[in-house]
Amino acid sequence: MSVQQEAGVDGEALEVWIDQDLCTGDGICAQYAPEVFELDIDGLAYVKSPGDELLQDKGATTPVPLTLLTDVVDSAKECPGECIHVRRVSDSVEIYGPDAE
Repeated sequence: MSVQQEAGVDGEALEVWIDQDLCTGDGICAQYAPEVFELDIDGLAYVKSPGDELLQDKGATTPVPLTLLTDVVDSAKECPGECIHVRRVSDSVEIYGPDAE
């Protein structure tokens, strides 16, 4: 079963954001999905725009490319700070991360 099927979001657009207040700076997310996450000079992780720009605004989101979904979900599952949130764009329901049901 694919990650999308497991989450019940087949074909739906997803986005991801990081709560920097909880980020421990371990960099696991950047190891799993460097196209989506990056550590900044402050030692915290941030999401990147599709154009590779670091998004440092609080609560900034970026789309989750289907080809990277498994890596992004693994990042959320393995994050020691439990600060990575993956949610549906259509209704903002979190499907992976600390607030997922």
